[in-house]
Amino acid sequence: MIKELMHDPIFLAGKSEIANKEDTYIAEDLLETLIAHKEGCVGMAANMIGVKKRIIAFLDESGKAPTYTVMLNPEIIKRDGAYDTEEGCLSLLGGPRPCKRYKSIKVRYQTTELQTRIKTYTGFTAQIIQHEINHCDGVLI
Repeated sequence: MIKELMHDPIFLAGKSEIANKEDTYIAEDLLETLIAHKEGCVGMAANMIGVKKRIIAFLDESGKAPTYTVMLNPEIIKRDGAYDTEEGCLSLLGGPRPCKRYKSIKVRYQTTELQTRIKTYTGFTAQIIQHEINHCDGVLI
């Protein structure tokens, strides 16, 4: 179900809780909401739809064709190649804000079937994932 976006910075600044099997419906809602906003958004975290769970969805351009990916409990376990950039966010008013990102990240996460995966991402996809994990950690750009 497509959900309304959360814009309350106090809510968004709170840390998200670990997601479990009972939270897979949240992942479905998050993905549907992201796709509904695909013209202006490439990633979302569950707190952006009002749920403080460690779930993200994003446009994954790391494969042969772009596809949407959902991660439960994502955690960056390695980062390399720091750089400064600017990002915007659907949940925050105003224009882009400066932030630090990494060109390459290794992420440990769970699928919606709670299978643990580890994958390395680079480029823009890595940047999106970092932004969304920041949301899970209550970090606003």
